[in-house]
Amino acid sequence: MTAAASDLLALAKPRITALVVFTTASGLCLAPRGLPAVTVAMTLLGTVLIVAAANVLNMYLERDSDALMPRTMNRPLPAGRLEPSLALKLGLVLTAISVPLLTFAVGSLPGLLASIALVSYVLLYTPMKRHTAASLLVGALPGAIPPLIGWTAATERLDLPGVLLFAVMFLWQVPHFLAITLFRKEEYARAGLQVQPNEPGGERAARMNIVRYTVALVAVSLLFVPIGVAHAVYLATALCAGLAFLGYGLLGLRGGAGPRWARNLFLFSLIYLPLVFGVLMIDRTR
Repeated sequence: MTAAASDLLALAKPRITALVVFTTASGLCLAPRGLPAVTVAMTLLGTVLIVAAANVLNMYLERDSDALMPRTMNRPLPAGRLEPSLALKLGLVLTAISVPLLTFAVGSLPGLLASIALVSYVLLYTPMKRHTAASLLVGALPGAIPPLIGWTAATERLDLPGVLLFAVMFLWQVPHFLAITLFRKEEYARAGLQVQPNEPGGERAARMNIVRYTVALVAVSLLFVPIGVAHAVYLATALCAGLAFLGYGLLGLRGGAGPRWARNLFLFSLIYLPLVFGVLMIDRTR
């Protein structure tokens, strides 16, 4: 029973879910007015459930391709430890709970945004991965919505700070995921998933896109200061972390930069995002 529970939990991709909940909390924290504790709790719980639903349904749909990649073949579905029908039912149940919870306990706008994220991730991004590398940009849309859910839960409207949170998340995902595709491109090819490094001339284009999107990411991340949301501590942190991220990304344009560089860039991205969002929450304007 313990093993089965562990496998069910693995379907929800807990590490990814935890990062998403953190970004949702940033939207809640950055909002200009305080919230009742019950609203905060319902927002975070609803986010956990809807992200879990998206991940479970994604694993259900990708169980065949997961079986072809070493890093995913031991997941519960491709390894045969759980029945696919159970994962489908779990994903649908989580959806049936999370969407009404966010809509009626938090607000119609957060509920709508969560629904858009779920549908675009499961029904658009997941099948597109087999057909076009442009699926990365489609997948970045639902990945960028969680902080906007937090912001709208607190404010009940779309405002510039919330949109900037969305933009930072969207732009960050491109170099983050391109780095993964660069050091795992053979695995993606084996699984029949389309990624830019496997297209003709795509590896160079992917490295250029890492630089382009990181430049945009750094520029957008600094805009919280002139609009009065954050102060000097955040400015210094976002500037230093962003330039370091960009500088390491530029190293990828050298001929000798290989899988080790891409893997390190991926790890750097995992440090960059929590650092910038964390300092933003600490240095926010009240």
